[in-house]
Amino acid sequence: MEALNETQKALAVRELEAFLSASPDSVTGKTPVEECRDLDENRRAIIASILRPALDRFFDGAMSLADFKPEIDRTNKRHEYWGFKGIKGQMFFNLLYNACVDEAELAAELKLALQAPADEAIAKSRIRNFASYVRRIGEDYVAGGASKHARPKISSIPFFLSYFWQVFSPERWPIYYTNSVQVLSDLNLYQPADDPADAYIEYVELHVEVRDLFAKTLGRPVTYYDVEHVWWYTKKHADKAVIPAASIALAETVPSATLVAKDKELALSQLPDSYVPPIVSIIPRLALNDSLLETAAATSGISIARALEKSIHAAFTILGYDAQLLGQGQGRVQDGLAISADYSYAILWDAKARQRGYTMGTDDRAIREYITTQSRQLKRHRHLRNLYYVLISSSFQDEFDDLIRELKMETDISEVRLVTAEAIVAIVDEKMRDPNQLTLGPDGVQRLFCSSGILTADDVREELG
Repeated sequence: MEALNETQKALAVRELEAFLSASPDSVTGKTPVEECRDLDENRRAIIASILRPALDRFFDGAMSLADFKPEIDRTNKRHEYWGFKGIKGQMFFNLLYNACVDEAELAAELKLALQAPADEAIAKSRIRNFASYVRRIGEDYVAGGASKHARPKISSIPFFLSYFWQVFSPERWPIYYTNSVQVLSDLNLYQPADDPADAYIEYVELHVEVRDLFAKTLGRPVTYYDVEHVWWYTKKHADKAVIPAASIALAETVPSATLVAKDKELALSQLPDSYVPPIVSIIPRLALNDSLLETAAATSGISIARALEKSIHAAFTILGYDAQLLGQGQGRVQDGLAISADYSYAILWDAKARQRGYTMGTDDRAIREYITTQSRQLKRHRHLRNLYYVLISSSFQDEFDDLIRELKMETDISEVRLVTAEAIVAIVDEKMRDPNQLTLGPDGVQRLFCSSGILTADDVREELG
């Protein structure tokens, strides 16, 4: 691929400087740099003590594939340092195992594909050969009666293989993180090729150049881990609000014509790169009950609480659900409903706009009552297999363990999810970026609702990316 020009280099260095100068976390007291340093030490320890020995035993024949797969799964669930437990890692591994007819053949293919390549040419060959195998067994699996969505996806291969390659050779092979691909694309530094082998090698070449650029800038050696952390920080702290806070504040004191001119000036300072439409990207600020939005809401003839409900309804609609906005004027019911008939489940959701996060109060009894009613009706009339109750707010002051336990025992609800507003935006972002690959089923969005507790934007990126 072409070398980065001076503007692109400046963009990359800007993100590096933002990462290095970031303030400490209010909870841990550590800066992102310090947190990532700890992460890297933990990674190296787990590679040396668990992952590398397991791979060696698998390659030597001392560990069967049937034992190797759950060993990798257990390790990544106990030590969440790579995001491997998501759909392009362990989920892909599970689909691969389910689709294969000949376990010995799959083991042989994996032993060839998972070995770290000596150079780019061999890396391309291994990706293409493995893709050919995965495509063949996937087609046979569907021909045998399996759902098309049960096939292992070719698009998962670069991440899956590079995860293992980096275990063997961390200084040679960067992991093909979806997060990194998205950030690099948004910064106009990289556009993945259609062929997964070409896409990965161009990704590697870019990372070599960026690693060397960062090393020159800092005057010290830089690793692929370091580069990865910069992209992760960039994604995590990207501004998701479409309406600039400065514009909202100006609206109260500046004539509309002047405000329009100011907005044009702001809009021209940088081209937009978000895949998320404005009605969804505003959700985190609405969920915070942002006072700066009160004027905009009043001008629109709506309350912030109702605007939040409408935006969340729009998010579920964009994702592809059969979405219904309920709440106002419809008695004691949840704010909305999102149904996936293809995958036989529904989401009953409520939105809570809170500046300091949501805590359960007088809502407890009402929630239990209408969930009991709604869940029975949905089970009876729609014949849905799973029902999920979702609370959406800026953050949560409690995990609500007692309420979750009671709802799961006393109603037909399968799980209760406490979803942050930023997590909803992250789900839409992932779906919009890869609409044909990310389904609403168990190999996609449904995975996010299949356990109870808090769901953050980081959880979404790890599971889906």
